[in-house]
Amino acid sequence: MIIKKRRLEGELVETTLLKYDRVTPEESLKMVCGAAYFPKDNPLKPKGEDAYFLCEEKQAIGVADGVGGWAGKGVDAGEYARELMNNAFMAVHRQPDGAVDPKAVLTEAFLNTDAEGSSTACIAVLKGNILHCANVGDSGFMIFRDNTLVHQSSIQQHYFNCPFQLGNSKSSDRPSSAIEETVPVFPGDIIVLCTDGLLDNVYPAEIEDVLKQESIEGTVDPFHLATNIAVDLALWNSLDEYGYSPFARAAELAGMKHTGGKIDDITVVVAHIVAQN
Repeated sequence: MIIKKRRLEGELVETTLLKYDRVTPEESLKMVCGAAYFPKDNPLKPKGEDAYFLCEEKQAIGVADGVGGWAGKGVDAGEYARELMNNAFMAVHRQPDGAVDPKAVLTEAFLNTDAEGSSTACIAVLKGNILHCANVGDSGFMIFRDNTLVHQSSIQQHYFNCPFQLGNSKSSDRPSSAIEETVPVFPGDIIVLCTDGLLDNVYPAEIEDVLKQESIEGTVDPFHLATNIAVDLALWNSLDEYGYSPFARAAELAGMKHTGGKIDDITVVVAHIVAQN
């Protein structure tokens, strides 16, 4: 199994505890980010089908999940996801400082991606104390405050297990379909940006338990936290053949039956919100 991890800032960041009514809208915040990527075991696709980017300079992060259904046509959708995220990273750098528009980034990346296949995508940008997001498909993000989920993005599906997806085929969706959100954040908040390898296998309450343990230890290390969430929760749950996973619950609501977790590529980006200075 290939393991890829990245930390943008090496130092541990002390947890910031502030009264939210003391945070002014003008206060400048920043994301301190770390990521973990665990492709599922597949000798034919050792890189998996997920991709992500982190850009500390522009305070932007993104994930993409290549749609596995293309494998039946001999297409590695991971190539599309990787090209899309590489183009998104470059598009971010062409945006003005402090004014990065996630939907504009997603649109430019989409127009510059030529690979076959299709992919979900979620891009988030922090501007001041507002998180701006554009999401297509069933990747997404969660915001935790004081170890409690306070916001979770919506997913887009044409039908069960068929998410909205960007691609070059006539049937693919376009960036205009993206759900755009703006959400206020505060010092100490934890943002978890992820593909469905996490969302299909882990309930928010399980992440809350991990965050509570991190709070006991007194520090927040986004790299360490992303790895714990990806391995101890998502990977572990995906291999459980009998558990009642979020994917199993979604299947039940759709009138279908699925038992246990869902083995998939897993990408987790964790961003800790801290004061700029």
